[in-house]
Amino acid sequence: MIELDFLRGLIEAVDGSGIDSLEISRGGTRIRINKTPPPAPVSAAMAAPALHAAPAVQHALPAPAAAPAAAPAAAPAAPASNLVEIKSPMVGTFYRSPAPEAPSYVETGTRVSKGQTLCILEAMKLMNELPADVAGTIREICVENGEPVEYGQVLFRIDPA
Repeated sequence: MIELDFLRGLIEAVDGSGIDSLEISRGGTRIRINKTPPPAPVSAAMAAPALHAAPAVQHALPAPAAAPAAAPAAAPAAPASNLVEIKSPMVGTFYRSPAPEAPSYVETGTRVSKGQTLCILEAMKLMNELPADVAGTIREICVENGEPVEYGQVLFRIDPA
């Protein structure tokens, strides 16, 4: 069994070095750590169904009950403005807070600074904080807490003004 401290040390070593990936075998367990996200064909395959689904949901926008589902679909027109999309750098599970009882990192309308943590993405039992690429105001949170996300999926839209 691999110790958590050993695994954390490997991750820090890869993160702080010039190498892109590391693979080791120890005690019958194989570990692979990659800095680079999965190849683009995975995201292209996932993006196509999302593009086809968005117009159908957009028609549901006026219905009050459909507001949570319509919010992510209403924004395909919004990126034409100055909103910056924060996309998932990996496949994983989206969490809005560091613990189930803890308050969310951000809410719609929250002013954030560049580098501020927006959420946690869990991948293979590792919790990865996602920082803001730009300073601005959160205009949209496109994913529900606990939902699985794909590489390249839009998670937040930030107004940098």
